[in-house]
Amino acid sequence: MRIIRTVAEVRSEVHAARTAGGSIGLVPTMGAFHEGHLSLIREARAQNDLVVVSLFVNPTQFGPTEDLDAYPRDESRDAALAEQSGADILFAPAVDEIYPDGFATGIHVTGITEVLDGAARGAFHFDGVATVVTKLFGIVAPDVAYFGQKDAQQVMVIRRVVRDLDLPVRIVACPIVREPDGLAMSSRNIYLDPDARQQATTLNRALDAAAAVHLAGERDAAVIVAAAQRVLADAGIRPEYLELRSNDDLRPIEHVDGDALLAVAARVGAARLIDNHVLKHRHVLTHRPERES
Repeated sequence: MRIIRTVAEVRSEVHAARTAGGSIGLVPTMGAFHEGHLSLIREARAQNDLVVVSLFVNPTQFGPTEDLDAYPRDESRDAALAEQSGADILFAPAVDEIYPDGFATGIHVTGITEVLDGAARGAFHFDGVATVVTKLFGIVAPDVAYFGQKDAQQVMVIRRVVRDLDLPVRIVACPIVREPDGLAMSSRNIYLDPDARQQATTLNRALDAAAAVHLAGERDAAVIVAAAQRVLADAGIRPEYLELRSNDDLRPIEHVDGDALLAVAARVGAARLIDNHVLKHRHVLTHRPERES
């Protein structure tokens, strides 16, 4: 595996692979790798001839009171893990390589960025995400890009950018990877002390409780959300948001008659954590079919 710092060198490597007929897979990351990241790299490895993993802590998606300076960084560890998981290139640019002096262009997506994390963190967040990922697509020109379902709203934003700008990239969302106790893996989990680490498992348990109510046949969104809210309240967690929305476009729903995204964000100890479950629509028989004679 090669560690590359410049746009020009990445483009040269990708051009050589594409000229040879190879497919290109991209895994955009901010580093601090855990099994969730590594599962994306392995998926890219299984499907592509050249695997590029970007490692860039993107300053434009952090607000002034957020954890940009404290965000965990360990490039040598990440490089070793990326190589073990099948990466060919680790693209680890400096900030001024991505945002050179005079940089003045951004990507702004409307309609799906004003709610959930967009409402909680601010419009700047998804503007920063959309802009840096669009830049990575322009630099690497991948055939396929891989993202984790834990960041479900982010995946929707990137899909919208690809659709609206006719970018020739297929987006693959890979399943959430969880710890044995159900906690969604996150780079920010290192902020949790032992007590907060235990409390953090409540997020997934709350989502599980709501999913169980839905699976039992409940379709009223308020009732489903209330099942999750009770679990959080019992653990002393007040979520930033806990909402059930359409899994297509994040519109608010009162009745679950299609796939729905149940999403939660909460501050637990020193960490801000997010998680989600997709409640899959199932047709329910309202009468028994007649037996064939």
